[in-house]
Amino acid sequence: MSGQVFSVERRVRFADCDAAGIVFFPRYFEMLNGVVEDWFAGPLDLSFAELHLRRHASVPTAAIEACFVAPSRLEDDLTFTLAVTRLGGASCTLRHRITSGEALRFEATQTIVHVGASLKPEPWPEALRARIAPFLESAP
Repeated sequence: MSGQVFSVERRVRFADCDAAGIVFFPRYFEMLNGVVEDWFAGPLDLSFAELHLRRHASVPTAAIEACFVAPSRLEDDLTFTLAVTRLGGASCTLRHRITSGEALRFEATQTIVHVGASLKPEPWPEALRARIAPFLESAP
């Protein structure tokens, strides 16, 4: 069974690039955070303002592994996709892919953890877990 994939488009901006005109590698991590934020605000129906400021919770990255496949350049149009590979009690693992056209540029696996005001892991709220579940790549 294949799950839903969240997708967003973004153009490479001047601020994303180094002196050689290619995406400076830490910028990819900032972009991924933006994709996660868009995923939460969109299909998960929980903006970061609601999550952080009103619920006093967050979803920090606990682990990330990245593979830089090919450079992205100024004004390239990129497609970011996100799928869930594992949904645990208080964490989930995300699979990110960045492409330009058919060309793969970047892949990453990221584990985020739901934490409360104490900054300790807390179980996913049931309503949020239910909205994350359709993005699982395959049934457990």
